[in-house]
Amino acid sequence: MQLYIFIIITTLLIVKPTVNALFLSELTAANLPYAYLLVAVVAVCSSYFYNRALKKFSLLQIIRVTLLISGLVFLSLKVLLNLHYFSESLLYFYYVWVALFAVLSTSQFWVLANLVYNIREAKRLFGFIGAGAIAGGIVGGYLTNLFAPLIGNDNLMIIAAILIISCIPISNIIWKKRVRQLGVFRQKQRTYATNESSFKLILQSKHLTYIAGIIGMSVLVAKLVDFQFSDIASREIPDSEDLASFFGFWFSTFNLASLAIQLFFTRKVVGVWGVASTLMILPIAIGVAAILFIVFPELWVVILVKAMDGSLKQSVNKSASELLVLPVPTEVKNKTKSFIDVVVDSVATGLAGCLLIFVIKGFQFEAREVSILIVLLLGIWLFFIYKIRGTYFESFRENLISFTEKNKLNKKNKSSKKVSTKETIIKVLSTGEDSEILFMLNKVKEISDKRLRDLVIKLLSHSNPEIQAAAIENLYFLDKGTAIEKVQELIHVENDKVVLAAMQYLLTHTDINDLRIFDAYLNHENDYISSAALFCLARESRDNPILAKRYNLSLRIDMGIRDLNLPSENHRPQETIELIQAIGYAGIPKYFSFISAHFNNIDDKVILAAIKAAGISTSPIFIGDLLNFLTQKEYRKAAQEALISYGSGIMKVLMLKLKMDEIKDNAKQFIPQIIGAFKDQNAVNNLFKLLRNKDIIVRLEAANILNDIKQEKPELKFSKRDVVRLILSECKLYHYTLSAMYLQKHISKKYKLSEASDELTEEFSARGSLIELLEKRLDSGLEQIFKLLGLHYQQKDIEIAYHGILSEKQDIRANAIEFLDNLLHPNLKNALLPLVENTILSSSTQHLDESMQIIPSEYECFKMLLKGKDLKIKLAVLYLIRRINNAKYFKLVAPLLHHPNKKIRTFAAKAQEAMNAA
Repeated sequence: MQLYIFIIITTLLIVKPTVNALFLSELTAANLPYAYLLVAVVAVCSSYFYNRALKKFSLLQIIRVTLLISGLVFLSLKVLLNLHYFSESLLYFYYVWVALFAVLSTSQFWVLANLVYNIREAKRLFGFIGAGAIAGGIVGGYLTNLFAPLIGNDNLMIIAAILIISCIPISNIIWKKRVRQLGVFRQKQRTYATNESSFKLILQSKHLTYIAGIIGMSVLVAKLVDFQFSDIASREIPDSEDLASFFGFWFSTFNLASLAIQLFFTRKVVGVWGVASTLMILPIAIGVAAILFIVFPELWVVILVKAMDGSLKQSVNKSASELLVLPVPTEVKNKTKSFIDVVVDSVATGLAGCLLIFVIKGFQFEAREVSILIVLLLGIWLFFIYKIRGTYFESFRENLISFTEKNKLNKKNKSSKKVSTKETIIKVLSTGEDSEILFMLNKVKEISDKRLRDLVIKLLSHSNPEIQAAAIENLYFLDKGTAIEKVQELIHVENDKVVLAAMQYLLTHTDINDLRIFDAYLNHENDYISSAALFCLARESRDNPILAKRYNLSLRIDMGIRDLNLPSENHRPQETIELIQAIGYAGIPKYFSFISAHFNNIDDKVILAAIKAAGISTSPIFIGDLLNFLTQKEYRKAAQEALISYGSGIMKVLMLKLKMDEIKDNAKQFIPQIIGAFKDQNAVNNLFKLLRNKDIIVRLEAANILNDIKQEKPELKFSKRDVVRLILSECKLYHYTLSAMYLQKHISKKYKLSEASDELTEEFSARGSLIELLEKRLDSGLEQIFKLLGLHYQQKDIEIAYHGILSEKQDIRANAIEFLDNLLHPNLKNALLPLVENTILSSSTQHLDESMQIIPSEYECFKMLLKGKDLKIKLAVLYLIRRINNAKYFKLVAPLLHHPNKKIRTFAAKAQEAMNAA
């Protein structure tokens, strides 16, 4: 690729000085504005046919034809130079052709480069490849300067023709090696075929519009600078060959300066300043030189102005300009880039011609006034650069969103979608199946629409008890006091849910002072009613000790326990459930053992009721049992809700138990959800503490919950300084883990299992287990880093970047990393991006090896992992040390013999035994 662009620019710098010198010598600089206009007209007209060709033929075929025709044109120029036949029309033809060749051939090259390289490769390599273009400018210019007087301009055209045609086999090799190997997805990107016109595509995109504006203004300013340079030079040097030599010398000198900038500054400037800031260098430099010319209107200053344009345009400005189009979708980019490079360039050239003809000549502007015009145009140029800062970033975001699954990003929004229209609700409540009615009753309760009262009242007579109970619950939300008589009738239905719902409703809508409900139902002969009444009494008297004393709640509970303890086939599980929950509401400690006893009941419903009752009681004696229930999936949700019932004070207890390591390992990961349920500043502060927990799963859960709270309650304080520190800490841990994994993989490759003993086979297996564990930790570590980034930046931006990085397509991953490159602050960027590039973009361990700054020894690796926070990795390392059986690791194992964790002590002891035995 570098050789290809080197030859293109070398050829251009041989032909351009010759044609320019001929044009200026024969027609003078006064005709340059007309040439600029002609270039614009021809370019616009030819772009129509060029775009039609692009729809029918591949990019490679178009490149071949362009190069071949250019070679033939250069040979025809050699013939005319020999004949010394130059009509005015021929001079205009060659001037226009060289101008079109310059933009078209380079544009085709950069389109090909965009096809061959992804964004990250481009950022690394475009500076290097661009150096080839600058070197071509140096070689071509100096060749013209040296050989034009010796062999004549006509023989230089033969060299130019040979060089340009030699690009055809080079382009074939590039296409065969890279483009054909890109797979079906990228194969489709070879051509430009789309239904939209290039102009329309540009207008539809702000980003492309600003790119066109930047390119157009840079060309317009460059033509005005070129006019100044050519005009003054042609006045000083009338001979065409001497003028060609002068142009060749200065063009090469400008390119030499450009090469120095490209080799030593471009990559650093683009990497540190970013694309948009880098683009400002060229217009500011031209502006300073143009202002200098206003003060000192002399030849050396004009050369300086031209030097600013010539040296910076092909170095830092070119690299930054090519990066601008990378976030644009490929099918759009392939069509619009050529339009911008050729048509916009040529139209800007035409505008420059109009300015020169109608403004400068019309108002008799001198060179000084041209510089004033240049400075004014630079203001417009800088405006476009300022605007493109935002669209460049947005283009990456939009490009990534188009590649990721939108339903994943909007999952939460979809799940919280409101129930359907009122007509649908009415239809379901009137004629729906039982399951549909139950579902809709829950939704009706959420929206509390009193207009649905009559339908819900009708459901009190439904044959399904669950629907009756749900309808009673809805009456409270729809209209307090509605249908009390109908609900009273349901008290006598032999269904626990219906009776309990009815009694709770009646209590809500009856004056408690007259106590009619308790007087009527506590001693009722129907145990459905008496059991529900006791439950309701316990609940109502929770904050009313006078009520509990009047009805002797403690004695009634005692009697209920005795009745249930008597052997009987008539005991219903619901009786036990209601009594357990009544004890929870009553809060009488002497009966708490009844709740504890039913933690081991054979009926899951009773166990769930006991868990709920424990939470209702808020007694500290149940906290340990509830934490143990977190390890069992079927009871986990109930245990979490029970612990949340203790109120915000439970957070302090849980944090202390975590600190003292009194919670089982497989229960710790659910603690963040309990703390996060309170959604206040205290919860946020505690979750931040959990972000430093030694267990990666706990840290992940804490970060997840914090992200949810931030989205729901952004007014809470989330310390960005702490978040940055945590991210840097996670990046450091990630780097250590990556180093350890690489080292273990490197060692594992040396094993020859076919010749290995049993001991070596066990050692190899132990290494494999450690590698697998390290890989899992890398995945979790990367996820944790991005969860933390979501606390510092916009969560949606981080989410789409994370999904992009996890994509199987390399281009999407590269775009995601470039998106982060533009989003992150320098300290986070420097810490995170190298790690992501090494593990995600790297397809070979060799690349990882070269990218790692320091690869630790195995002793250092084990020392680092044993000092870490991860219990499972520590155990895996101790097991591997045991299998390696090398006494040099004794110093690492000895301190762990007294570790507070029993498993670590055990594994350390076994490792020491193995080393002592050896």
